[in-house]
Amino acid sequence: MKHPKRPVIRSTTVIGVLRDGKAALGSDGQMTLGNTVVKHSTRKIRSLYQGRLLAGFAGATADAITLLDRFEEKLEAYNGKLERAAVELARDWRTDKYLRRLEAMLAIVSSERALIISGTGDVIEPEDGIVAIGSGSMYALAAARSLMKHTGLSARDIVRESLETAAEICIYTNNHIVVEEV
Repeated sequence: MKHPKRPVIRSTTVIGVLRDGKAALGSDGQMTLGNTVVKHSTRKIRSLYQGRLLAGFAGATADAITLLDRFEEKLEAYNGKLERAAVELARDWRTDKYLRRLEAMLAIVSSERALIISGTGDVIEPEDGIVAIGSGSMYALAAARSLMKHTGLSARDIVRESLETAAEICIYTNNHIVVEEV
């Protein structure tokens, strides 16, 4: 039996920046289903582990929330050790029969580290301290790299400006922006 094709959910740009001992993570608020915008103000950033970490997600919302819950459990189990919790989540995500079907990505920042966690078992720590996921991520990443190189803007301001740039280019990114900082 052939299954009908599910509409592709594209929604989001999430970007995080480390600068001067601070970390900022931001996202736009657009959620789309196929060619239709279904919500303009989705919140895709969460504070974790007593406010010491920020997490953002791209992909299917229910899947991402499930992964964030699992990640919080790992943080508690490993006393807030970000890298260890991320590796354990990625391992479970890749090997668990239920979890490996989840379609999302996570961007996590602390004041010292920025990581991307994917369902293929990847835990990526970019060399430049900038994480970006979602439909408009490459636009925001390019803007953030340029701003890091050529301005003295704060992490928060770089995130905001990068998301504004992505919103001008990517049809799956809007300018309802949320930025948080640790």
